[in-house]
Amino acid sequence: MPGDQNRAETAIAATLDKLAQADTGRRLWQKDASLWSDDPQVQATIRNRLGWLNVISDMQRSGVGEINALADAVRAEGYTDAVVLGMGGSSLCPDVCRATFGTVPGWLRLHVLDSTHPCAVRAVAEAVDVERTLFIVSSKSGTTGESNAFYHYFWNRVVEAGVASPGANFIAITDPGTALDEEATARGFRHVFRNPADIGGRYSALSFFGLVPMALLGMDVAGFLRRAAAMAQRGGPEVPVEDNPGAILGAQLATYAQEGRDKLTLVCAPEIATLGWWLEQLVAESLGKQGIGVIPIEGEILEMPETYGNDRVFVHIALANAESGEQEQPLRALDEAAHPVIRLELADPLDLGQEFFRWEVATAVAGHLLGVNPFDEPNVQESKDNTAALLESFQAKGALPVETPAVADSYLSLYGDCEEEAVLAALRSFLDRMEPGDYVALMAYLPQDEAVQGNVNTIRDLLRTVTRAATTVGYGPRFLHSTGQLHKGGPNTAVCLQLTADIADDLPIPGAPYSFGTFIQAQALGDMRSLQQHGRRVLRVHLGADNLQGLAALELALTEL
Repeated sequence: MPGDQNRAETAIAATLDKLAQADTGRRLWQKDASLWSDDPQVQATIRNRLGWLNVISDMQRSGVGEINALADAVRAEGYTDAVVLGMGGSSLCPDVCRATFGTVPGWLRLHVLDSTHPCAVRAVAEAVDVERTLFIVSSKSGTTGESNAFYHYFWNRVVEAGVASPGANFIAITDPGTALDEEATARGFRHVFRNPADIGGRYSALSFFGLVPMALLGMDVAGFLRRAAAMAQRGGPEVPVEDNPGAILGAQLATYAQEGRDKLTLVCAPEIATLGWWLEQLVAESLGKQGIGVIPIEGEILEMPETYGNDRVFVHIALANAESGEQEQPLRALDEAAHPVIRLELADPLDLGQEFFRWEVATAVAGHLLGVNPFDEPNVQESKDNTAALLESFQAKGALPVETPAVADSYLSLYGDCEEEAVLAALRSFLDRMEPGDYVALMAYLPQDEAVQGNVNTIRDLLRTVTRAATTVGYGPRFLHSTGQLHKGGPNTAVCLQLTADIADDLPIPGAPYSFGTFIQAQALGDMRSLQQHGRRVLRVHLGADNLQGLAALELALTEL
C-alpha cells in the first residue's frame, strides 16, 4: 500500500518537473497558446479564451463599482428578488453562491433558472412578484436558446403585470455587440454588463457573470475578489510550479488520469457542497474530448474503500475549524487503503473565490498535460443542432417524431438498442454491457424538485450497488452545457440512462411556435441521437404521465436485478 502512494508521488513529482522544464507557469500568464496546440488557427481561438487570467484585476479596477451601483439602486427601489436566466457557465456560479451564502438580510433573494422544464419555469414564476423582481438575462453569445426562451416568457409576465417600463426589471450580461446586447439596448434594459469577450463561459465565475448575482444577494464582492487575487498571486508567473497551487493540482489530476484513475470524486464540506456543481462543468467540459477525459463524480455518498475500484482519485475540499466527522472517517480509510486523497482547505466559504481560480489554472494545466484544448467544447453544439432540427420538424409537421418503444410495461417504456421482451430483462442486459472503468451517467429530463431529486438519488445509489461503478447525475438540459461534452467527446466509458416523462402542464414560449414542453422533449431526443451517433451506450427510460410513480417503478426494477 505505501509503495503505491510512493509511486504516485514520484509520478506527480516527475510531472511537475516536466511542467517546470516547459516553463509552463510563465507561458500560461503570457497566454502562450502553444501550450495546448501547434495549429495556428486553434492557437488564435485559444488566445481569445484566456481573459480569465487577468479578469480579477479588471473587475477590481472598474467592475466592482459598476456592480455595486446596480445592486444598491435596485435594493433602494424595493426590489425583493433577482432571477438568473442562464445556462451552464452563466448559471452555475450564481447557483453555487445562492446555495452557499443564502441571502443577506435586506438584500435580494436569488433564484436561478436553468431548466426548460415547464415545472421549473412555473416554480420560479410562482416564487416571485414579477413587479419587484430583477431578471438577469445571462448569455455570453447572446443567442443561447434557453436563456432567450426564459427572457421572452418573463418579459411577457412583466408586461402582463402592467409595469409601465418593463425594461427596468431586466439587465443583461453578455459579450459586447451580441444580439442580446442590441436587444437590451433597444428595449431599455436597466443595465447591460458587457463582459470581456475573451472569457469562455465556464471560466467566467470571476467576471460579471458570477459577480453581479453575488452582489444582489448581498455578498462581499470585493472581498471575494481579494481571495481570488491572493490565489493568483500564489501562482504568479515567477512562482516555481512546485509552489503553484493550481499547477500542483493540475499535475495531480493529469497524472492520476493517465494512470487510469480518471474518476475525480469530489468530496466537499457540507457548507460548500454545491461547489461540486461548478467544478463538474469546468472539469468535464474542458477535459472531456478526443477520447480523453477526467470524469468528475459529484454528489455521490462517500463509502468505505472496498466499494471502489482502482479508477478513483478523491478530492476533499474542507472548511477550517468545521466539523467533518462523517466525511473524515471514510477518507481516512481510503488513505489507508492507498486510494489517493487530495486535501484542500478553505478558511471560510468566501474562499470559494480562491478555489475558482485554483481550479481554472489546474484545468488549464491538466489540459496541457493530457494533450487536449481545455477551452473549446466541440461536441456541445451537436446536441444543439439536433434539437434545432427537431424543432424545425415540429414547426413543419406540428409534432415531434413518434417513436416506438423497444419494450414497455404498465409504467415504463424503454427506447434504444435492446431486444429483450420485458423491461427487467432489458435493464439487466443493458447494465451487463458495462466493463471495468465504465461509469453510469443518469440524465434526468425532469423537474429538479425535492421529491424527484430524492427518487433520482435513490436510483443512483441502486445503480451503484448493482454495477459497483461510479455514477453521475445530470438534469437536462442543464448538463448538456456541462458533462454533455464529456459524454460524447470523452472516453467511451459512459453507460447513459436517460429519464423522460410526459409533460402534464405545459407552458407556451411567447413568440415561439413551440412550448417549453416541446423544447425539453426535443433536447432529450436530440441528445440521445447525438450519443448514438458517437456509438455511446444509451437507453431512454420513459416514466409515463406520473414522474414519481415511474421513478418508483424503476427503483423497484433495479432492486430486482
